[in-house]
Amino acid sequence: MADKNTIKGGEFLVRETNSADIFIPEEFNEEQKMMAQSCHEFTDKEVLPVVDQLDKHDRELLIKLFKGAGELGLLGISVPEEYEGFGLNFVSSMLAAEEMGRSFSFAVAYSAHTGIGTSPILYYGTDEQKKKYVPKLATGEFIGAYCLTEPDAGSDANSGKAKAKLSADGKHYIVNGVKMWITNGGVADVLIVFAKIEDDKNLSAFIVDAKTEGIEIGPDEEKMGIKGSSTVQIYFNDVKVPVENLLGERDGGFKIALNILNLGRIKLGAATVGAAKGIAEYAIKYANERKQFGKLISSFKAIQFKLAEMAIKLFAAESLTYRASQNIDDAILGYVGSGMSKEKATIEGLRQFSIEASISKVMCSEALDYVADEGVQIYGGMGYSAETPVERAFRDARINRIFEGTNEINRMVIVGEILKRAFKGELDLMKPAQEVAKELMGIPDFSPPSEDYFEEKKKVVANFKKAILMVSGAAIQKFMQTLNDEQELLFNAANMIMDTYAAESMLLRVEKMVSMFGEEKASIYKDMLDVYLYDAAYRVNKEGIDAINSFAEGDEQMAMLMGMKRYTKAQPVNVRLARRRIAEKMLDENKYCF
Repeated sequence: MADKNTIKGGEFLVRETNSADIFIPEEFNEEQKMMAQSCHEFTDKEVLPVVDQLDKHDRELLIKLFKGAGELGLLGISVPEEYEGFGLNFVSSMLAAEEMGRSFSFAVAYSAHTGIGTSPILYYGTDEQKKKYVPKLATGEFIGAYCLTEPDAGSDANSGKAKAKLSADGKHYIVNGVKMWITNGGVADVLIVFAKIEDDKNLSAFIVDAKTEGIEIGPDEEKMGIKGSSTVQIYFNDVKVPVENLLGERDGGFKIALNILNLGRIKLGAATVGAAKGIAEYAIKYANERKQFGKLISSFKAIQFKLAEMAIKLFAAESLTYRASQNIDDAILGYVGSGMSKEKATIEGLRQFSIEASISKVMCSEALDYVADEGVQIYGGMGYSAETPVERAFRDARINRIFEGTNEINRMVIVGEILKRAFKGELDLMKPAQEVAKELMGIPDFSPPSEDYFEEKKKVVANFKKAILMVSGAAIQKFMQTLNDEQELLFNAANMIMDTYAAESMLLRVEKMVSMFGEEKASIYKDMLDVYLYDAAYRVNKEGIDAINSFAEGDEQMAMLMGMKRYTKAQPVNVRLARRRIAEKMLDENKYCF
């Protein structure tokens, strides 16, 4: 990036961040709030009243909703104005994804179209390709779909068997193959299709008219959830694709797929935050209406615990996602400032923060699963009825831990990408890890906790980072090049890293809120931070101990276990009262209010 002082992806692990340097949702400007309101109203007025019909595979209704969203400009939030979009920044597109996340299965259709259905052409297309397709995708005249997955090529996408062969006259590629789990496939006009040209090692990408002869669209799949999004198999039988519809370079499709995944992952983070906020609101309102034993169930402390935990997880997920989103925006501006095109700069910005994108995808989708599950629980027996929104929400939520790379793969990506950057010299892990190792041999710090609230919390987070460096450094020395095979260890490290990033993001957000609004208004957010850090200390400790005990022995093991105890201390917190205050605020306002 142009500015050497700008933080790089993954660098949060070894570099302190100032709260003034991060973006928080409380800073959305009026234009962004108006755009979010448009998304909110569209969801409330156009989508939610028809979700039952949409779940019956009503393709005409799905197309109608796309047209309506297109007319309002909701499909082109970050598309440049020259291509009929609004040209807003990345953070704005994330806010739109969050608001649309409340629309159940339409949120999936929307995200697939605006993200993986449009972005490959916008970021990799020629000027002619962009002029031909992007304006119609931005206005809803065209619906886009992304055709990567095959029956035998899911997570290992580059093993796909779809083939493309240049025609004898050199004017077309002849494509053959089968694609599956194609979102929007039943209603799409434009397909982004990945196939290997002849005996190439890697995939190439093509822009394909869905009505081209030789394309057969299968029926909509019967799925556990997200029934209203059209998911099909698509068969390509000697499909003639004009050579000018090759997207990007030959043999470069796999690179396109990987880079677009970074976009899909963090956008999914935002969408699942929106979905979870919607479910939390349903649960709050139900708890304030339902009576048992002569009292509203909202008065029961067990119910309040669940609602508070929803809010804490959501606040953490939202904080880290928008922090990373602004980092991406800043990186894009930096690359543009150094002379890079906006399209290439966007891809580079997303690649730079691929670690944070994976963290967002995992943390947000798992927060949504918790909220959906406990939402059903709060509804009790009614929660199991298809008449309630939480039943649909529960089924719809489950796919998000599989979409855009499973959460298992994303955990490995988080650690693998950090290590790769360290080995390439892009991220200095060795010096901080050596300093931690040296510190382990010294006398522990017995000084009393700081009376400065944020200084003490920052010390806790800094110690989490030391715990990660201690465990990771020792594991690298132990396993070297075979560390990638030790998936349990990678998961331990990933869970420690994610909790630390979430904790720090919350901490910086609350500190910035205090500077903006004062101590009193931010006190409830301090409750959330207190509980999260308290719980995270125990989670980081457990993951670290499990990792240490799986590979260390003797004196090394004892020293590291003592280090883990030292680095995962947290001050006592009355979590019972803190959670009650959080829940009571939502119940008093009868909505999710954070």
